[in-house]
Amino acid sequence: MKIGIIGTGIVGQTIGSKLIEVGKDVMYGTRDVTKTLARTEPDAYGNPPFSEWKEQHPKAKLGTFQEAASHGEIVINATTGVASLTALTLAGQENLHGKILIDIANPLDFSQKFPPLLAVCNTDSLGEQIQNAFPEVKVVKTLNTVNCYVMVNPEALPGDHNVFVSGNDADAKAQVSRMLIDCFGWKQENLIDLGDITTSRGTEMLLPIWVRLYGAMQHPNFNFHIVVGPKPRM
Repeated sequence: MKIGIIGTGIVGQTIGSKLIEVGKDVMYGTRDVTKTLARTEPDAYGNPPFSEWKEQHPKAKLGTFQEAASHGEIVINATTGVASLTALTLAGQENLHGKILIDIANPLDFSQKFPPLLAVCNTDSLGEQIQNAFPEVKVVKTLNTVNCYVMVNPEALPGDHNVFVSGNDADAKAQVSRMLIDCFGWKQENLIDLGDITTSRGTEMLLPIWVRLYGAMQHPNFNFHIVVGPKPRM
């Protein structure tokens, strides 16, 4: 299967590494290929630049946003949330038309520094904005409530813990859920289908508590586990 990943940061790199490992044909998309390959400085969190990562992953392809979107049978949005709509617009409606788009981004606004605000919340979400901007695309929101290393290796955490799935198209959600299980190792019983794309408001609004948990734990290797008891009598 061919996968297009929009975004070349640490989240995209981590997702792509796992997909290449399990035999997928992965192409990354960036605004300017030459600039991306020329960048030598670490990112804001100290992660190595894409050029250094790519040397260690020669099977990874790199092209423009348009080329990556055209390449992918499934496309993954791994851009910074506040830039996602711009990047996907550059990728092109025609290159995304009819495809599954897995949105793992969060609309975090760092303009006021730390902790970040949500650029959109309550009555809207990034997932919905992408779906509204690309009505012929099957947007599935998932994996945005965990660190990228947990995304691709849920067994790094002990016991059961959950990942959420939101989207309007039932078949698309089923295909993405199978990908979560087969490619990344999530357990079927730990996937929670929340409903249509409007439910991504809830998962995106988990990020403020996630950020504060990160501060309390001093590392990002944690997740939420939803414990369900018997249905109460009315």
